[in-house]
Amino acid sequence: MTLSRRSLLATTGTAAVGAAVPAPASDGGAGHRVRTGFERLAADGYAQLSGRKVGVVTNPTGITRDVRHIVDVMHADDRVRLTAVFGPEHGFRGTAQAGGSEGRYDDPATGLPVYDTYLKSGQPLADVFTASGVDTVVFDIQDAGARFYTYIWTLYDCMEAAALAGKRFVVLDRPNPVTGRAALGPVLHQEFATFVGRRPIAQAHGMTVAELARLFNGEFLEKPVPLETVTMTGWRRAMFFDDCGLPWVPPSPNMPTPDTALVYSGTCLFEGTNLSEGRGTTRPFELLGAEGIDGRWAAEANKAGLPGVRFREAYFAPTFSKFQGKTVGGVQLHVHDPAAFDPVLTGVALLVTARRVWDGFAWRPDNWIDKLTGSERVRTMIDAGAGAEEVAAAWHGELSAFRRTRAKYLMYR
Repeated sequence: MTLSRRSLLATTGTAAVGAAVPAPASDGGAGHRVRTGFERLAADGYAQLSGRKVGVVTNPTGITRDVRHIVDVMHADDRVRLTAVFGPEHGFRGTAQAGGSEGRYDDPATGLPVYDTYLKSGQPLADVFTASGVDTVVFDIQDAGARFYTYIWTLYDCMEAAALAGKRFVVLDRPNPVTGRAALGPVLHQEFATFVGRRPIAQAHGMTVAELARLFNGEFLEKPVPLETVTMTGWRRAMFFDDCGLPWVPPSPNMPTPDTALVYSGTCLFEGTNLSEGRGTTRPFELLGAEGIDGRWAAEANKAGLPGVRFREAYFAPTFSKFQGKTVGGVQLHVHDPAAFDPVLTGVALLVTARRVWDGFAWRPDNWIDKLTGSERVRTMIDAGAGAEEVAAAWHGELSAFRRTRAKYLMYR
């Protein structure tokens, strides 16, 4: 990717395109306690929103340190004029399962109109922003760090729509729960773009949502949006979510803990197979299996010597999704060294070993695996007998190029 005019605007701090509220040099003596973008916005008396009609794109993760929702907090504060809420997949209050939303309604707690953004993009979503009457759209949602976790594409779609509708856009930053140390895995090929990957970024992007917003504005949006970001203080790129001192709210029903997020960018690939990815259990994406699998899979996976993780023979009966009500065999991942763990390499190695030990292995008929990995390469290489390291070597060049582009938009050490 080359440095475009949009890239230059987004990285120079130009207020009209990519301005960020800088983090203070000190976090006020609070040690490593992370203060979110919302905390900093509120502490400043909502000065950035003064005189504006504000709409918020958020879900149940948009909370304060004492677990109040930011919509409830802002609605009760005379210093900010909050007039609308925009709900993504699963809804603003989080009542919908995967692939669902809450629709258009008035929020019982605040009386605010809630508009549905799910599966809307471009001009139809711009029309929603126009109909709401807001002039500033604020985004505050906790991400999980993976390209196919759709809230970052809600961010992208909302930025694009806000630009079309002539709205200002403000991103309130939150931690990447699996650190921001490095980007990992294959980069999306544009011909495979869907809502689980709109643009060519790595499978594990290693960025915060505010950094992604700057990248989207600088590299991908044909019409950059007037963008501002409110950074965190106290967050460092090597921090896992448990280091942040913040409460965890599941961003979606099958992302119950930070441990789930840690493995998700690798084991979500099993959505593209006929194996269960653990939906319908208390450990989604940590439990994987199918009827007919036994302890040979765990043994084979442990032989691979993958860094930071061990595999346990496991049996479980999903309460919904694949194999509902049936007992299946498989593995449970146990990450013993998160800093050494490579979720994407692990996910590919598990695909390779599952195919090797279980003759029932099959890809989903729609080749969903290609949408998740961003091309047909992972599927075709595994089918041809390639090992995990060989598959990973094939994406090295495109990942190196993405890492160089990514570096221009990072805001934390």
